[in-house]
Amino acid sequence: MITKLLVANRGEIARRVFASCRRLGIGTVAVHSDADARAPFVRDADAAVRLPGNAPAETYLRGDLIIAAARAAGADAIHPGYGFLSENAEFADAVIEAGLTWVGPSPESIRQMGSKVEAKKLMAAAGVPVLGDLTPDTAVADDLPLLVKASAGGGGRGMRIVRDLAELPGEIAKARAEAESAFGDGTVFVEPFIESGRHVEVQVLGDGAGQVLVLGERDCSLQRRHQKVIEEAPAPGLPADTRVALHTAARLAAAAIDYRGAGTVEFLYDQAKDRFFFLEMNTRLQVEHPVTEEVFGVDLVELQLAVAEGREAFPEGREAFPELVEGQSPRQARRPGSPNGHAVEVRLYAEDPAAGFAPQTGLLTALDIPGVSAEFELVSTGSTVGGGLRLDSGVVAGDEIGTFYDAMIAKVICWAPTREQAARRLAGALAGAKIHGLRTNRDLLVGLLRSEVFLEGRMHTTWLDDPAVVAGFSAVDEDAMQLGAFSAAVALAERARSASAYHARIPAGWRNVPSQPQLTTFVVSTLRQAQGGAGSTNDVPEIAVRWWGGRVPQHADRDDVVVLAAGPDEVTLAVAGVARTFHVSVSDAHGIHVDVDSPLGHVALRKLPRFTDPSDRVAAGSLLAPMPGSVVAVHAGVGDVVAEGQPLLVLEAMKMQHTIAAPHAGTVTELDVAVGDQVNGGAVLAVVDTAPEGAREEDQA
Repeated sequence: MITKLLVANRGEIARRVFASCRRLGIGTVAVHSDADARAPFVRDADAAVRLPGNAPAETYLRGDLIIAAARAAGADAIHPGYGFLSENAEFADAVIEAGLTWVGPSPESIRQMGSKVEAKKLMAAAGVPVLGDLTPDTAVADDLPLLVKASAGGGGRGMRIVRDLAELPGEIAKARAEAESAFGDGTVFVEPFIESGRHVEVQVLGDGAGQVLVLGERDCSLQRRHQKVIEEAPAPGLPADTRVALHTAARLAAAAIDYRGAGTVEFLYDQAKDRFFFLEMNTRLQVEHPVTEEVFGVDLVELQLAVAEGREAFPEGREAFPELVEGQSPRQARRPGSPNGHAVEVRLYAEDPAAGFAPQTGLLTALDIPGVSAEFELVSTGSTVGGGLRLDSGVVAGDEIGTFYDAMIAKVICWAPTREQAARRLAGALAGAKIHGLRTNRDLLVGLLRSEVFLEGRMHTTWLDDPAVVAGFSAVDEDAMQLGAFSAAVALAERARSASAYHARIPAGWRNVPSQPQLTTFVVSTLRQAQGGAGSTNDVPEIAVRWWGGRVPQHADRDDVVVLAAGPDEVTLAVAGVARTFHVSVSDAHGIHVDVDSPLGHVALRKLPRFTDPSDRVAAGSLLAPMPGSVVAVHAGVGDVVAEGQPLLVLEAMKMQHTIAAPHAGTVTELDVAVGDQVNGGAVLAVVDTAPEGAREEDQA
């Protein structure tokens, strides 16, 4: 039996595995890079071992160091989590050779599914439907669009959609570079790309002797940049025969490699033609595994451990699990292993959807989601009325979101008797959450969950490729912005008054003989981006709030706004007779960064100083780094004449490459970065002047 388990991973999945271990009485060991030394998963473990190395992003790829850490801490088993070494057959071999228990499939199964190219051949032989392979030489115009995909790894890295054959060689080169950086393997392949397809995957659990249990399917069709955004179980709107065929194909796939433990077989479902094709098999636990746990009432980590120990992993025996989910009433008596209700999961990311989903970095100052019933534990089997909320998070308030790892903050999962109930409750919880400090995709998630397309089950994998769709769900409510800024101005004045030893009894903003209103200016605290990845601070709108101070502050420009109550943390406004309370949070001692939450939504503001320091100004045409990262390519130099949209350099952050393009035609007047340079978010990378070279020389003369 396993007595002490080391998790060869970090963040949310490490905390998730530790939670099951605590319940089962198994000791836990964490490994960490220097960047993660104070992370929550390190504090959660019974023991922690530092992994040496100067490159935090590569630290968790050192299998030899991880095995040495297990020996040093007295661990007798290793769980790989997901990502990093979780699907590395050589690491699995090394763990087993070291005499440790490997919580995962056999190394041979990992090898068989590790190459997507070889896996497709194996699946075709097993009778599983697959898409055909193409090459730059064999692809023709009728095959378009095409998908370039990394043979190793996943998560959308190394994937490119090609709609013009002339672009195929260049996109293959980019995909290879991303795959090499993310997985250490630059092998890619090309296949037909199905427009408007759905991503449906099947959860399997094998005993390593050909017996495979199917635990239903999940729909993961809502994606951005080929990375999942919302997942749910069961998949909505599947014809009964199609569901049977999917489960059968998944069972064949897992049995073909004598699969052991928990795994996922992924399919691309062509809803228009009611057909599906094998995509890949993830020989590990999936990020979205909680929705299956909630619907089936099982702990997949516990089942993984049971298989690894050679115990009976199926609760109440195999007969307790129906082969398929048809015929199971949502109101049937609950028992582990029987499907019940519906679960929806969202991935809360530190990213700006309006800026091409650019990852964001910074301090997470607040993470408070109302109504959460449990963290990392089932809510579907508890005493929840109408549904329960679960939070699986790798960070807590006060943690820094950096550039070395994935930008996911948390997974929020809701289980309810019906799909509609789960989506509505989850959307309400997210809308009322306090998530401060950096830009997130929260507003997009709320909009998606409440959209007709989602509620009617009409989503597909390319829906969020349309910028108009993303913009419609990500736009900040105008009233939330204007009234939030007014509330922030009043609350900041109240805060300054209450903190002063001399003005505590004087009304906020009071003047003896006022000649004009008070003026407080904010900007929405988000780095906007132009298309092509070029960041600019010049297009962030300013919000100028004019207001009169006194015992009852007044809005100088809106007669329909009445202040009912005002304090340093809350301001209650009546707008056209409708009262709402605005909660104001200040995250710094100087009152510059302000978050306002209200029933209208959340707005993050940055207060501007009354007088601007000339050194803080950015020249027109400046291209700013959309996030901290490393320069991996430079395609232009000072003096070059460039066209609008022409790539100037490539920035890599969080294993993804971002092309920085010219915002307009002109001449490059500044470019002070080189390949290998590390840059901070907001740093000036280059300047493109619209004036002709000769005109600038004449002006200087």
